[in-house]
Formats: sequence, structure tokens, C-alpha cells
Amino acid sequence: MDECVFCKIARGDIPAEFVHKDEAVFVIRDLNPQAPTHLLIVPVRHVESAADVNDPEIWSSIMGRAVETARRLGLDKEGFRMVINTGAQGGQTVPHIHLHLMSGRNFGWPPG
Repeated sequence: MDECVFCKIARGDIPAEFVHKDEAVFVIRDLNPQAPTHLLIVPVRHVESAADVNDPEIWSSIMGRAVETARRLGLDKEGFRMVINTGAQGGQTVPHIHLHLMSGRNFGWPPG
């Protein structure tokens, strides 16, 4: 956890421009955006992946903040996509659960 980039951001060891931050979750812009709007919703508490979530409050804080952020930014008008990558085959590159909130373009199906 000491070396986790998201834990470092949460502690203030790495500076970040927060779209939102509270005691449970923070929202930042993705450094490698895949859409005109690409935000990361990250719980402050370290949980490695979706497969490791044992506390439903983690899900509540992530999903609730994602939808609230989408509404606040007006992303709900045209639509948005929420993605949680889990594990190496699922495309997870940072071992700390986070949700990608993307909007501003059409997304194909199936993804990936």
C-alpha cells in the first residue's frame, strides 16, 4: 500500500487536481484519457481489485460518487460509461480498485 499510486494521491504524497475529494472517495482526471471526459473514481481505502471487495460500503461510495459526478457535470444528458477493470486479463493496471467514468463520444459494444 505504501507504494500504491492512488494511496499516495489520497495521502497527498503525489499532487493531484481533484474534481472531488471526501473521506471515502476522490475523483481525478485520467492521465491517459480514452474519451473527451475520462475521470477516475477511487476509494481512499486501499482495496486491490473488485474481486477483493468485502465491504458493500466500498461499492456504495464508488458508484454513488460516479453517478453524482456524472449528473453534476451534465454527462447524464447524452450518456456515459462506467468501467471497472479487474485483474490483468481485465485490463487493470493499477492494483487499487477504481472506476473509469467516460463520456463525450459514442462507445461501441462489445467493449475491448
